[in-house]
Amino acid sequence: MVTSIYRLGYKKLSQMIFEWQAADRASLLALFIVMEVTMHWLWCLLVWLRQDAFGSYVDMALLYPIWVTITLMGLFFWWMVGHLSHIKNDYKRLHNWQIVLIFVYSLYIAVVVLVMGHSSLVSGVSLVGGTMLAMMLVRRRYIWYAFLIQVFLIMLVAILPYLGVNLPSMRQLTITSLPLGTYSYQTYTEMTNMENAIAATIFQDGTLSWDSINEIRRSSVFFWRATHMYLALPKAIFMVYVFSTLLLILDNSKKEIIQHANHDELTGLKNRRYGLTQMRQTLADLTDTQDYTVILLDLDLFKYINDNYGHEVGDQVLKEVANILMDTLADIDIVSRYGGEEFLIILPDMAHDLAMTIAEQLRCDIANHVIQVNHSLSFSITASLGLYTLTHTERTCIKQRYASIKSKEHAPQLTKSQIVKSRRGKRVTKQAPELPKAQLPSDICQRLIRIADKALYEAKDRGRNQVVSANEMLAAENSNIEPLYCI
Repeated sequence: MVTSIYRLGYKKLSQMIFEWQAADRASLLALFIVMEVTMHWLWCLLVWLRQDAFGSYVDMALLYPIWVTITLMGLFFWWMVGHLSHIKNDYKRLHNWQIVLIFVYSLYIAVVVLVMGHSSLVSGVSLVGGTMLAMMLVRRRYIWYAFLIQVFLIMLVAILPYLGVNLPSMRQLTITSLPLGTYSYQTYTEMTNMENAIAATIFQDGTLSWDSINEIRRSSVFFWRATHMYLALPKAIFMVYVFSTLLLILDNSKKEIIQHANHDELTGLKNRRYGLTQMRQTLADLTDTQDYTVILLDLDLFKYINDNYGHEVGDQVLKEVANILMDTLADIDIVSRYGGEEFLIILPDMAHDLAMTIAEQLRCDIANHVIQVNHSLSFSITASLGLYTLTHTERTCIKQRYASIKSKEHAPQLTKSQIVKSRRGKRVTKQAPELPKAQLPSDICQRLIRIADKALYEAKDRGRNQVVSANEMLAAENSNIEPLYCI
């Protein structure tokens, strides 16, 4: 497709970055160049129409060949807009034409900066801003090479005059700018300083009269400053707009990436990875008096639903169960889809008795909920839940035992501490390494889930549709579950 200017809106720019093919992005870059060349062409037209006013500031003999060159470049880049979009399936030709586009533009903008007066504003916007904008649209390697070429050309333009090489320039100084009969190469900044000093001579008693305004207007410094702002500022404003839009796109993309990374797409709940991450974080944030409860919920006979009603109905069941969990549990609770038809529920700062009440309420809400597939098909589903509460007392015991193991690992280092003598004969003891701070084992989350999972399987063995407490199983004399604190 041939690129057009209306594609520069937010949605189209987002589509361009993430969906457009390389040929379409290169075509858009060519369109941007056409817009810039058009501005240069209009400047030449204005000078030609007002040559009676601007002729003393511009070398008119050089204007005409420059104007013709700009016209030819504009036609070339306009042809590239359509040509690049029609060779999208020929990648070798596309890459070759991208190189031609970038190389020709680099030479063109270097000539424009040279003949229209060296300005740090124009060259800076073209060098930095143009490079960053082009990197969005074509291969970055090509743009990097073009950037190095432009840096080389700018350095060359700055050095050659000091070597006695006279470079062409459309900038023509007026009589009021420099003394007659003098000529030497001056940089743009030096000429501006001299023109400002000479222009200051038209002030009387430090004031500016209305009669002096016309003299200032006729000074070439104002004309060329306006020219450089005309060449640079619209381009800079346009690039700031594009980059601000790009940042909005990236912000929204970041939100979408985080959303997909942390959420289960089907149910809208947190996914397994995020649930485990939050579990580790909330365990680390517990105070010394808080209990911690983990619940594993599994839907009963879910395979039967998929086999008899189809996976689409199974997905509907998962969504509706997820809605029940979100409606029943508080915002501080962590609910995630652990896998398949299994859900992981984390209740920070939750005592065992209250957690059992919440788990029973969840079981009843799911059992009483009717899944309405269509007018002729509806059914109910049940869930089994396994629960384990890590009490603050047990958590303290785990920390102490874990710290004891870590201290034993550091024991060989402690036995190497020796008493040595200093040069003055004093006895000095080497400082022993610090003991590890009491903390929970790195696999504490897996341990908690494993115990809750054993309670869940017990609920399945007891006939499903019930809540089983792993704490009660541990307290029983015939329990086969190994206590969590036995490390």
